[in-house]
Parts: sequence; structure tokens; C-alpha cells
Amino acid sequence: MRTLTTAIIINRPQEPESIFFTPLDLYFFLSSMTACLGPLSEMRSIRTVLEELDEQNQQATDSNPNSATSTSASIMVMRHKVERIFPVYARGGLSPRSDPAANSGSMIVGDSIWDAVRLEAKSEAENEPILSSFLYASVLSHDCLERALGFIIANRLQNNTLLETQLMDIFCDVLVQNRGIKRALRMDLQAFKERDPSCLSYCSALLYLKGYHSLQTHRVAHALWNQGRKVLALALQSRVSEVFGVDIHPAAKIGEGILLDHGTGLVIGETAVIGDRVSLMQGVTLGGSGKETGDRHPKVGEGALIGASVIVLGNIKIGEGAMIASGSLVLKNVPEHSMAAGIPAKVIGYVKEQVPSLTMKHDASKDFFEHVAIGQEGRSNGEDAI
Repeated sequence: MRTLTTAIIINRPQEPESIFFTPLDLYFFLSSMTACLGPLSEMRSIRTVLEELDEQNQQATDSNPNSATSTSASIMVMRHKVERIFPVYARGGLSPRSDPAANSGSMIVGDSIWDAVRLEAKSEAENEPILSSFLYASVLSHDCLERALGFIIANRLQNNTLLETQLMDIFCDVLVQNRGIKRALRMDLQAFKERDPSCLSYCSALLYLKGYHSLQTHRVAHALWNQGRKVLALALQSRVSEVFGVDIHPAAKIGEGILLDHGTGLVIGETAVIGDRVSLMQGVTLGGSGKETGDRHPKVGEGALIGASVIVLGNIKIGEGAMIASGSLVLKNVPEHSMAAGIPAKVIGYVKEQVPSLTMKHDASKDFFEHVAIGQEGRSNGEDAI
């Protein structure tokens, strides 16, 4: 006989109120949760359980009107307590069945990334039972990647003024409706999985990597900024800065397939533009050079790789496929497919890879520098390349 052990995460209620279970309530609760959790391959949502409770209530009323009152009262009490324990999942507005946009084809059909995330989450739940409730709540109880991501970020960013349910409504509304963001968040997830050797799986990137969470929150904030909801967008920027240590202005334009490795200390200014498939290490600053207004921040070309603690100041261009060595201070344009290093940065060579952000090879051996020195003498006759 299989024993089901389940840890239940109870959200703190807004009012100091306790939840008490009578023996009958406990029976209904365990029966419902067992039906909901069950085998990992047959998991159902909390909403499904609540709908079944309503059906049981209706059936009891139809079959035996005389005893329906007590049964109905017990079921309604049970429903209230399930909603108290799982307030987000129990909300009808977050169910795809009650979402006209979801039923009109806004969900991605044949979503291989989401399928991989779910399979990985199921496997992790079986290997680490202590995380089964967390994995169910964060991934397996949701019907698409957008809603799972919205729930995860909302839980990480929520505080006393930005409530979890409010944040989840905001995130899900933008993520589910915006086709560009739906594509970008999958491309980003793939970038983290393929380029970060410490990333174990798509699921681990979705659940744990703050660089990914910061980037997707920025995408939502950017959409809100473009909708004219600038105060809310700035509130999300501020909260991300507090929680993750990443500061990206909501107006900044960022392409898809982006890797924010670690993310800590990253600063991206208001008029910065980042192309597709760019990789940014920790501590990178794309900032302005003074108090001037207007277009004043860097433009990073597609496929560029910017190393740790690089500072790029002013409205300058980092060319496509360029690589900036860690700790450099860039004050002038960097040509395409070149490697720049130093304070101030100078071109020290040209990279072999067309897209260095994909290979993530941002080290240089002694042989490389000797080769560069010979090449630079013949190319520039001793003059600076920048």
C-alpha cells in the first residue's frame, strides 16, 4: 500500500485568523488532496478539485434534498478552506477554462519547452519528495509556461504593497496576451540552458535563476511602459532591484535569446538597446556619461558577449559579434567581431566565432595575445584600433 506524504504550503492570511479542521473536514481535505496530487503523471489542479466539490454538492442536493443541507454545508466549508490554503490556484480568473483569450488560441500548441519543463519537474518531484509540493505549486499545477512563470515571479517579488495575487494577475495578463514576449521568454530559457554550464535543466532555470526572473520581469515592465502604465512599470523595476540586485529601466529595449549570467549588479539605462542572442555577465553597466537627456545609452549589437564588471558609457555602439573583456571601461565604439579590453578599452584582436555570445569563450591564452600582438603590428602599425 502506497503512503502519500504531502507538505502543504500555507500563504500567510492578511488577517490574524486560524484554520481549524474537524474530523469530517480532515476527511474531505485528505480525499481531495489525494485526488489532486495522486500519481505525478495524473496531477490535477486545485480548481479541478474545487469544481468536483461543487459537483458533489449539487449531486447531494439532487439525490437527497432532506440530507443535502448538512452535506452542502460541509462541502462549502471544505471549499472555503481549500481556497484559503491555495488562494491563487482557486481563483477562477486564472483558470484557462474561464479565460476567453486562452480558449481563442493564445496558448502555444506543441510547446516543446513547456513539455520539457513539466517532465523535469515531475522527475525532480519523484527524486526529492520534500520539494514535491513546491514543484507542484510552481510548475505542475499550471497549464502553460506563462502562468507558471507569472506565479514564480509573483511569489519572489510580492511584499506588503505588491500582493502576490495582484502581481500574478498583472504578469499573466501580459505574458499570455503578448506574442512577442511568449516567444522571447522561451528563447531566453533556451539561452540559459545552453550557455550556462551550471544550469541543470529548463526547470531549474525557470525556478531558481534570478537573471532569468529579472529579464522576464523587465519584459512585463517594458510592455506596461509602452501601454502608458509607467508608474507600475517603475514599481516593478524598483522591486526587482531590491530583490535581485538587477536594475533595468523599463524603457530599455532588449532582444530575445538573452543570457544574464548571475545578474547581480547589472545596470541597463533607459535608452539602451540590446540585440538578439547577447550574453551579459554579472556587474555589467550600460549607462550614460552625464546629465544629458535623450538618447544617451549604449547600443549592443546582436551576438555580442560582454564580460563581468564591464562598464560601457554613453551613446556608443558595440558591434555585432564583439567581445568585451571583463573589467573593461568602454568609451568609444567597438567594431564588429572584435575583442576589446582595458581601461579605457582598446581593440586587441578579432574573434574567430561569428557569435561569441553562444560559445561563451571570453578568456584569452598567452598564445592568443602573442598572435594578436603580431597581427596588430601589421594591421595598424602601432596605432590604437579604437
